[in-house]
Amino acid sequence: MELQSELGAMLSTPGDDAQCPESSPEPCQLPQDTGGSEEGGDVPSASPALQEEVPHPSTTEDPAEHQESRSRGAQEELPTPREGDASPQAAAEPPSARSPSREPEPDFYCVKWITWKGERTPIITQSENGPCPLLAIMNILFLQWKVKLPPQKEVVTSDELMAHLGDCILSIKPQEKSEGLQLNFQQNVNDTMMVLPKLSTGLDVNVRFTGVSDFEYTPECIVFDLLNVPLYHGWLVPFQSPEVVRAVGKLSYNQLVEKIITCKHSGDPNLVTEGLIAEQFLESTASQLTYHGLCELTAAVKEEELSVFFRNNHFSTMIKHKGHLYLLVTDQGFLQEERVVWESLHNVDGDSCFCDTQFHLSHALGKEAAAPEQSQLDQDYMMALSLQQQQGQDPSVLSDLELARQLQQEEYQQH
Repeated sequence: MELQSELGAMLSTPGDDAQCPESSPEPCQLPQDTGGSEEGGDVPSASPALQEEVPHPSTTEDPAEHQESRSRGAQEELPTPREGDASPQAAAEPPSARSPSREPEPDFYCVKWITWKGERTPIITQSENGPCPLLAIMNILFLQWKVKLPPQKEVVTSDELMAHLGDCILSIKPQEKSEGLQLNFQQNVNDTMMVLPKLSTGLDVNVRFTGVSDFEYTPECIVFDLLNVPLYHGWLVPFQSPEVVRAVGKLSYNQLVEKIITCKHSGDPNLVTEGLIAEQFLESTASQLTYHGLCELTAAVKEEELSVFFRNNHFSTMIKHKGHLYLLVTDQGFLQEERVVWESLHNVDGDSCFCDTQFHLSHALGKEAAAPEQSQLDQDYMMALSLQQQQGQDPSVLSDLELARQLQQEEYQQH
């Protein structure tokens, strides 16, 4: 798309890399199975065309190629494409399809068992590039006990997850009795089943900057509606900046990108200025979360509500507990860490605290690479939050603690 390519030369906004990164993945022991199918964490927020440009590597080999690969296996650690092989799929073939590896195949995901509200409950973890929408939705269904796994299940495939999700959707009954509404409900179910395969590769999600639940409607959104799973984001325009509010308006991300391109090529100085203001807004909010958005998000999410949070092309399972927002930790690196289940969402810069299933802070783990000053701020916040939880306070709006945390962050950044 010309707009997307031109924007890349002008803007450095998040969303270019639609991967869903997770830090320090920890491999789990898996049975050696057939060549894994490709998993995708690409979730473009600005251009659906990105999904079509990603080649799908082949995981099958002809006998001659397989025999040649085996003969080279003792000499090379990683295979390289044969000379003269013009097939882009063969060139993009993952190493795991040619050489044995202890890493799990792409379509296998480790199951982490936790004690959730007194019941042993599974959650699905991911390594580097997990299918974020599928895992976020499935983990909500697991935490709601709408889908269950065998007690000894340690590994699950994407096909199994898709089958469980399909069964859950087909089991939904329409609440309205009228014939017209039932036909409409059945059509929504059919449309959802057609969209399901995209959950393992990526969804076309386009945010609007006017509200935490405002998205441009796409066919993929029907999945969340049918499952009654709220979808939120926190990328809002600061209301205290009227010039930014005028420049952004009620546009979606894609529409704002087009406006910036148009304004910068305009001969009208006012339009050029408006385009620069909009461009600066995107650059200054590269984290795709503003403090205004965080406040609105805290107020909009219901207490103990499980939802999906979209940020930086990543879908996370989110819950609000005693007025605070938490994201489910699905990093496979914490597979064996029973005390690490939730991660606090109280800051736009990514600093967070880990909690267990009871939302008690896990003091033993933190950001080891953080600066000493930042670590001290985190420790102060954790101590204050612990006291607040012990006193049973319910900060339904942005509390004094959050405001103090924000001021501390601003002061630290100035230094």
